[in-house]
Amino acid sequence: MNEIADVRITHSRRGARKNAFAYRALYLVLPLSTLGRDPRPLFAFNRFSLFSFHARDHGDGKTDLETWARQQLTRHGITEADGEIVLMTLPRILGYVFNPVSFWLCHDRDHRLRAVIAEVNNTFGERHTYVCHHDDRRPIEKPDWLTERKAFYVSPFLTIEGEYKFRFDVEASRFAMTINHHDSEGLRLTTGMSGSREPLTTARLLRAFLLNPLLPLKVIALIHWQAMRLMLKGVKYNDHAKAG
Repeated sequence: MNEIADVRITHSRRGARKNAFAYRALYLVLPLSTLGRDPRPLFAFNRFSLFSFHARDHGDGKTDLETWARQQLTRHGITEADGEIVLMTLPRILGYVFNPVSFWLCHDRDHRLRAVIAEVNNTFGERHTYVCHHDDRRPIEKPDWLTERKAFYVSPFLTIEGEYKFRFDVEASRFAMTINHHDSEGLRLTTGMSGSREPLTTARLLRAFLLNPLLPLKVIALIHWQAMRLMLKGVKYNDHAKAG
C-alpha cells in the first residue's frame, strides 16, 4: 500500500559557528513491488498531476527501479535483503521537485530491515548513493549506527572528508532517521527526520497541498537562505570545482 509521511526535518551545524533550522515536508512511502498500480485523483505515476512520482528522478534514470535497487544490493553482497523494498522520497508538486535525500528501505522476507540505500542529490544535478548495512549483514535495529565514508559534494560549507553515521528507526506506523557528519574536528552536522506514516489518500494529499503548497520551492529556497546565513557568519566556502 502506498503511504505518505508528514515529516519534521531538522539540521544542526556544530562547532564554532553554529546554525540550526527545521521544516516540515511530505514524503511518499512507495513499495517498489506495486509501484504505479495505485493511481489516485491528484496523484500520478510518470505523468503530470498535482502530486506525481517519476521513475526517472531516481536510480540511474533509466533502469526499472526495483531492478536498479537490487543491483546495488548485489554489488555490496547483500543477499539477505530479499523482501520488499520501500522508497521514501519527496513527490513532485505541480511537476517540480528537489530531493536532497531519498531512502530505499530494503527488507528481508520476514520484514526485517537489512539495508538502506541513501540516495543523495546536490544542487549541481549530481547524485550519489550510500548503501548502509552491517558488515555481517545482520538486521538493522533501532539503536544501531551505520558508518559510511563521505564521498560526495553536498554543501559548500563542508569538505568532502570524514564519515556519515546513519541510524534508522523504521516501524509500520512511524519512522525516524538520523544522519551525523563527522570529520577530523569531530561532529559537524546533525540531520534528523521523523514522522508518522498513513495510507495515501486523495483527502490527505489535498490537505497536505493546502497546508504546504510551495513545498518543493521551500526546500530549495531554504538551502540558499541557509547558505547565505553561513556566509554572513564567516563560514569557509569550499568551491565545487576545487572540491571535485
